[in-house]
Amino acid sequence: MPRSCAPIRTRRARQKRGPQEIGRSRGGPSTKIHALVDALGNPVRIILSPGQRNDIKLADKLLDGIHDAYVAADRAYDAKALVEMLEANRCTVVIPSNPTRAVQREIDLHLYKERHLVECFFQRLKRFRRIAMRFEKLARNFLAFVHLACVLIWSA
Repeated sequence: MPRSCAPIRTRRARQKRGPQEIGRSRGGPSTKIHALVDALGNPVRIILSPGQRNDIKLADKLLDGIHDAYVAADRAYDAKALVEMLEANRCTVVIPSNPTRAVQREIDLHLYKERHLVECFFQRLKRFRRIAMRFEKLARNFLAFVHLACVLIWSA
C-alpha cells in the first residue's frame, strides 16, 4: 500500500506585501518624505511618495486644511492652481516663481528665509539611522518609524 505524501513545509520568510513607495531614479531606489512644519520647525504632516514623483503632485494633500498662514516653499511648489488654492484659504504665499514664468511673482525674502526650518527638520529627521537608510521595506512600516522620530523631535 503506498504511503500518502504530506506537503513539505519549508521555513521561508513570509513575503512582505503592500505598497512600498520606492521609486527608481538615476541615484537608485529612493523615497521622498514630504513634510509640513510649523513656525518652530516641528512636523505637522508627513506624506511619503516614490522618489521620482513630482513634489507638486502631493501638495494639495499636504496643504489641505491650511488657513490663514504663511506658506513658504521652494520653486518645486510653484503652480498656479496651488497658489490660487492657498490664496482662497487666505494664506500668504511665499513661493518663488519658476524662472521660466513670463510674470514673476514678488515674494518677501525675509519670510522666505524662514524656509530653512524645513531643511533643519529634515536634518534632525535624518539623524535617525533607521530613517536615513530606509531599513523597512513596506511604506506603512517606514512611515510609522518616521512618525516615531517626529514624536521624538517634538519632545526634544
